Amino acid sequence: MKSLLLQDIQHFFLDVAGVTRFTGLFFRNLFKGRFEFREFINQCYRAGYQSLLLITVTAIILGLVLTIQIHPILLDLGADILLPNIVFISVVTELGPVIIALLFAGKVGSGIGAELSSMRVTDQIDAMEVSATNPIKFLVVTRVLATTLTLPLLVIYGNLMAYLGSYAGLSAYGNISFQLFYNRAFDRFYFSDLLPATIKTVFFGFFIGIICCYMGYYSDKGTEGVGRSANAAVVASSLVIFLLDLITVQITDLIR
Repeated sequence: MKSLLLQDIQHFFLDVAGVTRFTGLFFRNLFKGRFEFREFINQCYRAGYQSLLLITVTAIILGLVLTIQIHPILLDLGADILLPNIVFISVVTELGPVIIALLFAGKVGSGIGAELSSMRVTDQIDAMEVSATNPIKFLVVTRVLATTLTLPLLVIYGNLMAYLGSYAGLSAYGNISFQLFYNRAFDRFYFSDLLPATIKTVFFGFFIGIICCYMGYYSDKGTEGVGRSANAAVVASSLVIFLLDLITVQITDLIR
């Protein structure tokens, strides 16, 4: 039992070192050679557009459920007028970025891990190296840049959908105009609330791309390696999301 624990700790630190080295490879190849613009657009389409339906449904339900749960509590306290503002701030600053990032890691990250690991198993990556094609440039750089760009856009879109879901939930309790809901939602909402939440989604997207590409690129041989890489990519990305969110919250509190 103790030896298994030591092995897990050893594997953890090896993976941390591997991801760090892989990040260095990414930046070294980012500005070297011709940029694969067509592949980058393809990855943006797959990571962004093909995730819209999942983000839309989840965000609307998130705003709706938060409104339904919080409304009775605030009504008992006589503070139901604050409901739009509370829901909007909680979604924009914390719940929206984290939940959407986790969905993104589960859908897009697992796909990246499975795709690259299957290419490793079938020797396609080795064939690219032999044919003088830079696999880091073509496979990794394009995917990491795509996740870094599309996740913040998906989070902003998801926040708007959650906003509409909250309005729909509040409308079920009474007749409230959209203009009044808008005014209450943005009351006491400042740019300083939006900026840290947006910046951390960029880091979420970057590390999701790096970790998932690393897990797939250095996958074990065999069919089991594909499933193991996809699973490890999602688990590691989710843990990093929570860790980055914790760090961001601490930094934001210190700045304020």
